[in-house]
Amino acid sequence: MTRREAAMDNFYKGYNCSQALTLAFADLVDLDEKTLSRMASSFGGGMGRLREVCGSVSGMFMITGLLYGYDGPETGDVKAEHYARIQELARRFEEKHGTIVCREMLGLSVRHDVPVPEARTREYYKKRPCAEIIGDAAEILEEYIKEQALEKDK
Repeated sequence: MTRREAAMDNFYKGYNCSQALTLAFADLVDLDEKTLSRMASSFGGGMGRLREVCGSVSGMFMITGLLYGYDGPETGDVKAEHYARIQELARRFEEKHGTIVCREMLGLSVRHDVPVPEARTREYYKKRPCAEIIGDAAEILEEYIKEQALEKDK
């Protein structure tokens, strides 16, 4: 199963968009799946259904931090280099979807949605492009990780 398929499958199992993405990369990070899932649990629905940054984008950023981030009170080049990574991933996602904002991708006018998520029914999946968006985010991150490995090997 590809990471794209794994991320989409996670979403169809009921995980939120951020969990679905992060769990598809669980084998690459030094966290167990339960901890990873709990860490990502707040970021579904554009951060707790606030409809802000897409949860799959937040998930990409979390995995990137776990793989390449810094762990001290960094300033200067170390922080700038990491933020450049995040901005590059955001750029790639925006190139495909025009935005990283959940409500904009879903065509919603509401900014802070009610906290109760919709039931995951067949109708829900028909009207929401979320699974495809999550799959796209997984592909973008997977490609980025491969590029980083190639850079490291040079």
